[in-house]
Amino acid sequence: MFKRTRLIITSIFISWCALSTTAFTKPVPVQDIPTAKNGMVASQEAIASRVGVSILKQGGNAIDAAVAVGFALAVTYPRAGNIGGGGFMVIYHADNKKATAIDYREMAPAASHRDMFLNKDGQVDHKKSRFSALSSGIPGTVAGMIYALEKYGTLPIETVIQPAIDLATDGFTVPAELERSLTRSQRRIGQYKTTASTYYPDGKAPETGSIFKQPDLASVLITIRDKGRDGFYKGEVAEKIATDSANNNGIITMQDLADYRVIERAPVQGTYRGHKIIAMPPPSSGGIHLIQMLNILEHWDIKKSKLNSAETINRQVEAMKRAYADRSQHLGDPSFYNVPVDHLISKDYGEKIYQAIHKTAVTPSELIAPVKLTMKESEQTTHYSVMDKFGNAVANTYTLNASYGNGRVAEGTGILMNNEMDDFSSKPGAPNMFGLIGAEANAIQAGKRPLSSMTPAIVVKDGRPLLATGSVGGSRIITSVLQAISNVIDHDMDIQSATTAPRFHHQWIPDTVVMEQGFEPDTINQLRSMGYKIDLPGEMGNSATPAWKDIGFIQSVMFKEGVFTGCADPRRPHSLAVGY
Repeated sequence: MFKRTRLIITSIFISWCALSTTAFTKPVPVQDIPTAKNGMVASQEAIASRVGVSILKQGGNAIDAAVAVGFALAVTYPRAGNIGGGGFMVIYHADNKKATAIDYREMAPAASHRDMFLNKDGQVDHKKSRFSALSSGIPGTVAGMIYALEKYGTLPIETVIQPAIDLATDGFTVPAELERSLTRSQRRIGQYKTTASTYYPDGKAPETGSIFKQPDLASVLITIRDKGRDGFYKGEVAEKIATDSANNNGIITMQDLADYRVIERAPVQGTYRGHKIIAMPPPSSGGIHLIQMLNILEHWDIKKSKLNSAETINRQVEAMKRAYADRSQHLGDPSFYNVPVDHLISKDYGEKIYQAIHKTAVTPSELIAPVKLTMKESEQTTHYSVMDKFGNAVANTYTLNASYGNGRVAEGTGILMNNEMDDFSSKPGAPNMFGLIGAEANAIQAGKRPLSSMTPAIVVKDGRPLLATGSVGGSRIITSVLQAISNVIDHDMDIQSATTAPRFHHQWIPDTVVMEQGFEPDTINQLRSMGYKIDLPGEMGNSATPAWKDIGFIQSVMFKEGVFTGCADPRRPHSLAVGY
């Protein structure tokens, strides 16, 4: 039995990336990088990272460890870790040197319809699409984790889910970050009786250092352990989810849960300077546009133009604009919309865009495409990366959409439900809760999966994974992953330096470059003289919150010269990269 006390693992090397919240101008010292010989896990929550390494130490492969981390995060990182949401997993297999993508994104219930969130005046009822029981899609996480484990894992579910069961049953020591997060969210989610009894048992968030137990969630996890997929999608647990939905005017039924399916897809693949790039295909937009931007950037000598110089930023921003413009028009669930994947990731298309870019000047976003969108999306996802000694790698990103989803715990389950239905276009041209405006390709349909920016990715060099990576950050995920990969390949940076280097973001509309702290003043002045509108910390009403908190939280594992290194982005407290 994997008890809470066993979470203190002694024969491993652990480190958080060093980070200053006021400057990023110096790289992290090499000696501070966590290293390992047998495998590594990087996630946003330290306890879950340790759980993953414990599975590797028991002889499990990267898939076993990834599934264990996924279930553990549902207990220890409730704002985004989940069994009531969904996501995407990219796997590289050492045995055949091939990759696969597992789509366990939420699906629209059978009773869903295009106008379900419109009021009598034909306008979007945002409260209904964001916070009602109607906002939940059919959860896919449990099905996705079990699918990956049964097809590609080596250990039984009893082994990989037990750490999560013990954490929920025996409790775990509350970190300060969890208390802060629950306290900030209490007004929104504490209004619901079942949520309040689960997360605010004494009328407030569990205090830092206290032991937090979740018996209802433990019971569900035990049922999944004993009955597998059917323990969630059929029987008592499914009945509780469906009953709670119906009692609160939702539409998820037991039949919806029984009908949920995982889709194993071929990942999108490209090349960049002799490296193979493997990433998630639609309904994620991330993989397509990551490869699209790399195809554009490959025509420049990015290393020669230097990291984060005005010249380099200009080139990367102009590539970002084109990709996000394409995202607005061409992306959706491929089961319902013919996404032009081959065209968007082709080298010819990348070269065509490169030729159209002004090399030393700004192209206004309004000249790139005719439709104006505000691209902002939930940042409350969580990503983790795993590599093992066998040469397997996993990059996994999953979410509830908003922080703590719609805030509703299904009665008797301890399960926070997602509000992914808001990721559809409730009305073409109308923004969702994060300002994301969609087109016909992402309109609501029964059985459909909403579009996402999640970008789990694996970089392969000479037949072995070099990097497993991904990020949190909504619409900023794609550009964060782009910069991490470019930092490693173009600038020969170690994974910590590549992660902690200051980042920037442009998403076509609004026509603004958002920048973290740490860029040279001369660089910013040069960009402004070129015509860029720059959003910096302390400017444009952003002084209350340091901008570095807004541009991605990358969790990566790297394997080079026989050594694993990792970085759990220190932009978010309690993240951890750990190996053995």
